[in-house]
Amino acid sequence: MRARRTPIEATIVPYELNKGLEDGFEPYADVVTKGWFVTDNLVQVTRENGLVVCPYIRNRRGRTFICKGDYIIVDDDMTKHACGREKIFDRYEKI
Repeated sequence: MRARRTPIEATIVPYELNKGLEDGFEPYADVVTKGWFVTDNLVQVTRENGLVVCPYIRNRRGRTFICKGDYIIVDDDMTKHACGREKIFDRYEKI
């Protein structure tokens, strides 16, 4: 069987710190030791106490950590995604 994905509209914004776009933060040390992905471009925030944390969003796949230059996509059904600037408009068209 072949099928076409049902179109859904979404709000797309470049990720910015302190705009409430993330669902939480994970200590960078935990991300590095528990993760299975390249951490070179992760957004890293140093808190006043010196702890370095990385922002993430939650979706059905679990936590997705936000990288530098990512856009945050919020579908109309409130599902969140992160996508890099090099792929965003290959996957989404402006309306």
